[in-house]
Amino acid sequence: MNDESRLWQWRQRTEVPLFLASALFLGCYAVRVLDEDLPQGWRNALLAVTYATWALFVVDYAVRWRLSGQGLAFVRRHLMDAIVVVLPLLRPLRFVHLYESVQHRRAQPRLSLHARVIAYAGLSSVLLGFAGALTVYAAERAAPGATITTFGDSVWWACSTLTTVGYGDVTPVTPLGRAVAAFMMAGGLALLGAVTGSFSSWLIQTFTLEQDRQPPRDSPGAAGGR
Repeated sequence: MNDESRLWQWRQRTEVPLFLASALFLGCYAVRVLDEDLPQGWRNALLAVTYATWALFVVDYAVRWRLSGQGLAFVRRHLMDAIVVVLPLLRPLRFVHLYESVQHRRAQPRLSLHARVIAYAGLSSVLLGFAGALTVYAAERAAPGATITTFGDSVWWACSTLTTVGYGDVTPVTPLGRAVAAFMMAGGLALLGAVTGSFSSWLIQTFTLEQDRQPPRDSPGAAGGR
């Protein structure tokens, strides 16, 4: 069995468990951030779960790197996986990989390429916005001079940032909050560009097909319809 076959089998076996682990990670982090009255014992337990799920992703990345046999080239070809390992709150984005894995098991995807790009971008925006809102809220709520003092403020800020509107009524003041903001601005531009480009391509393809279905002006069918 070659390296590609072993790597493919490993990904097929671990995709669903790792997605569940990523959802568990985000859930534990959300509870710790949003429930300020949570007993310390529960906080410690949730923190232990988040570190355990983080360790699972580190192990998975190391195993896939080893099975690939590609050396440092593996990092360049799987940059998103490396980012997900470094930034734990992006791990729920693995849902995109899970859906893609399910589609590959079918003879033909249920959705067209354009629809899949739009669906992936929409799902990524929701997950990225929620994770960013949690992180910024945790960093900003107790900071001096903060304008983001509730989770609702943080969600509003995340929406305006991802959509590149940027009203400026609430802005992060901490270094961590501003770092997350910069990352979300870049992510919002990339996702918006993907959706806009895919939708434009779909429109062009649709109009081209409709034009090809029309009979030529000098054909008998076109003349008869006059």
